Amino acid sequence: MLDLDLVRKNPELFQTACKNKNIKLDVAAFLKLDEERRALMFENQTMQAERNAVSKKMPTIKDKAEKEKVITDMKALAEKLKTEEMKLAALDKEWMAMQLQLPSVPLASVPVGKDDTENVELRTHGTIPTFAFEPKDHVELGTALDIIDIPRGVKIAGSRSYFLKGDGARLELAVLLFTVDSLVKKGFTLFTPPLMANYAAMMGTSYFPGGEESAYAVGVDREPEVGLGEKEAKQIESDKHYLVGTSEVAVASYHSGETFKASELPKRYAGLSNCFRREAGTYGKDMHGLYRIHQFQKVEQVILCENDPEVSAKLHAEILQNAEDVLQALGLPYRVVAVCTGDMGRGQVYKNDIETWMPSRKGYGETHSCSTFYEFQARRLGIKYEDPSTGSGQAPTKKFVHTLNNTCIASPRILIPILEIHQNQDGSVTIPEVLRPYMGGQSVISPRA
Repeated sequence: MLDLDLVRKNPELFQTACKNKNIKLDVAAFLKLDEERRALMFENQTMQAERNAVSKKMPTIKDKAEKEKVITDMKALAEKLKTEEMKLAALDKEWMAMQLQLPSVPLASVPVGKDDTENVELRTHGTIPTFAFEPKDHVELGTALDIIDIPRGVKIAGSRSYFLKGDGARLELAVLLFTVDSLVKKGFTLFTPPLMANYAAMMGTSYFPGGEESAYAVGVDREPEVGLGEKEAKQIESDKHYLVGTSEVAVASYHSGETFKASELPKRYAGLSNCFRREAGTYGKDMHGLYRIHQFQKVEQVILCENDPEVSAKLHAEILQNAEDVLQALGLPYRVVAVCTGDMGRGQVYKNDIETWMPSRKGYGETHSCSTFYEFQARRLGIKYEDPSTGSGQAPTKKFVHTLNNTCIASPRILIPILEIHQNQDGSVTIPEVLRPYMGGQSVISPRA
């Protein structure tokens, strides 16, 4: 959600943002609707004021004929007001639906492009591995080591499902716990958040509207008013929740409707959770193995900070580096890219992806993303702070915070490069040194007899 005064003053800027982000929205049509709504609101307020004034005057009218005329006029006004209020309610719904589609304007440094093929490489780290033997992919390795079982996962839960077992499950927990510990040491507060969220949280973090087809809905899927009493209808509506695709939804919404003192910022949070995504519309090599699945585990960084682009930029660099630190500790080569406009979300003003080298893909695969939203999410969630720069003697001005987030690690996708890069000729996999304390000192995962 945006400052509408900015949209009204700079419609061309936001229409360009729509074009560059591949969002189909006619900004001029929205502003026309906005004008109609404001005019109708003024008309309604005028009629309400007139009704209130006459109501106060009514007890002072002594003449019977005059009083009857006023009552007749007021009934007519009440009917007209009722009609206009219904009109405004319908217009409000359409106005809000269009407003929620308005995108943030990307920063000037964001490359313009149609999709992820036009993201721009900024830097690389590490050496691409070479093997003196024919390397296996993670599915072959996982099957031979008896640590990944995809066929039985599919049998139980359908396509894109899997089991991690034995040392595979232990390896995943080791990666997650190592990441959590690295963030806690840097001053982050750890959350294990709810795995279900209501529509307000999904909308507030800007996953809705637009991302519904990728979310799993939990609750009764029927119109609440059909054949039901008011009590039952309310119960069904309250049961409607969504499985989160990232802990960002819950953690960023944690302070919704709250106002901070500036001294309380920034807030550095880390959410550890299961995540669920339908992954509708994906196909091809992304379908193989553990790359794109319906359920995964993630450690997500979430930042709330002052409404200051310089502060946001500094914290963006910080959380991006935290993710790079984890990859470097795991001994995985990667690259950082500047995400182009066509590959950005509606609310993001700047975004980096980290892509880790995956031998089986013969290239880099996305494993992390780092996003700056400015006040886009905070406006939807109602998160503010008191700006201390207000002149003395005045009440402090309230501003919306800036929000940022970053995937510090996501599994099992990160297991793909860990297994493939650290594999040995005998089919074993060397466990990265930093993970060994979390696996009882074990250094190798070996094929079972």
